[in-house]
Amino acid sequence: MAVSRASSAAAPPPPPPLPPAAAKKGFLRRVLPFILTANLAVGVYAYLSTSKNESVEKDAEVAGEVPAAPAAATKSVIPDEKPVAGPIPAPIKVLPPIAEQEQRELFKWILEEKRKVKPSDRAEKKKIDDEKALLKQFIGAKSIPSI
Repeated sequence: MAVSRASSAAAPPPPPPLPPAAAKKGFLRRVLPFILTANLAVGVYAYLSTSKNESVEKDAEVAGEVPAAPAAATKSVIPDEKPVAGPIPAPIKVLPPIAEQEQRELFKWILEEKRKVKPSDRAEKKKIDDEKALLKQFIGAKSIPSI
């Protein structure tokens, strides 16, 4: 029995309970790496998704600019025929002319919008004043020049 009393006296006492601040440090040490990893994963995902979109757009542009390889590699049988360098542009639509009264109404609307603009410096104010003077000339003219 004397031995058991001596061994219990030699054993260290249990550690005191941790204060609340120490518990917070442990929580942050567990959560902070997870937050940083998640943030890094989101950043990498965003970077890769935008770079994929840009590369697809660039590929489409390059494919449109480069002529077809078989057409360029083969020699044409007819000497007058010239190979096409790019896609054929769509035909331009010719719109009917705008009536003079509608043009005047449009110029009046543009003038009203120019009056609403607040210039930031003198150069911009001078430019806007010049544009307004030109619009007033068009509105007051007997005939409006065709565009």
